Amino acid sequence: MNEYSMPILFGVIIGTLARILMLRTDYRQYPTYLHGKVIHISLGFIAAALGSVAIPAIMELEFTAVTFLTVAATQFREVRNMERNTLTEVDGFELVPRGKTYIEGIAISFESRNYLVIFTSFFSTLTFIVFGMYIALIVATSCLAISMALMSGKRIKDIVEIEHHSLHFKGAGLYVDNIYIMNIGLPERQDEILRYGMGFVLTPKNINIVTTIANLGQRQAILHDVSVTLGVFRDSGTPALTPLIKRDLDDGRIGIFMLPQIRDINKAKKVIGEVPVLENAIRMPSESAFNHRKGDQ
Repeated sequence: MNEYSMPILFGVIIGTLARILMLRTDYRQYPTYLHGKVIHISLGFIAAALGSVAIPAIMELEFTAVTFLTVAATQFREVRNMERNTLTEVDGFELVPRGKTYIEGIAISFESRNYLVIFTSFFSTLTFIVFGMYIALIVATSCLAISMALMSGKRIKDIVEIEHHSLHFKGAGLYVDNIYIMNIGLPERQDEILRYGMGFVLTPKNINIVTTIANLGQRQAILHDVSVTLGVFRDSGTPALTPLIKRDLDDGRIGIFMLPQIRDINKAKKVIGEVPVLENAIRMPSESAFNHRKGDQ
């Protein structure tokens, strides 16, 4: 063992631990248990090793050795492609699909977490070499906390008000509050929808949220998460029993029609509120230069 063995080992352990902490199989059931986790933990170990050996390479003036980080970046970009392709293939077999926007968000997060592992290992190893193990433990703990904080983003409950509204028909038209959902002509289907269906209205808190929740990918993500968590009263070949979200064109509210197997209003509100706000769906029209312009010059 040489003087860099312990720092490198420390960095690899901390980096791998960071990847394990950031890898959770939740209600979305992805990554799958067990083989999906093995793949991502293995990639996390590789990322931790790359971040750890970079500091000794620099200190030994082996600058060409650091170029392998660019190769690592290319490989981790392939992780995003792998996740995107896998989820796209299986999405067609979901009763309520995730949608391409949700899939892209998941794929980006898997790539970015490997970079967080590299940075965690990098700073942990650097601190171990310069200041010793005790300071390195403090820095490593801070890096782990930062990684966990960066892993979580906004939730739907942070940007909208969620209210329950009973479903009702006006003729053949299905409504949630005053928001038209779809046309159902068969009385049998109408009875099923009123018996098993639930309705919610999401009211945006500001002008930016109006365009964010109008995004079709964000709306599909809400339907998917609710259906996965609470179940869905439908099967293939029953288009009338498909959960839908429609928009009120006057004020930007959206009405949710869903058919959960667990018909609990409070649980449904919590599930809707915990749906992540997709990065690709976020829009900020209030920041536009046109909205800040007081008048034409």
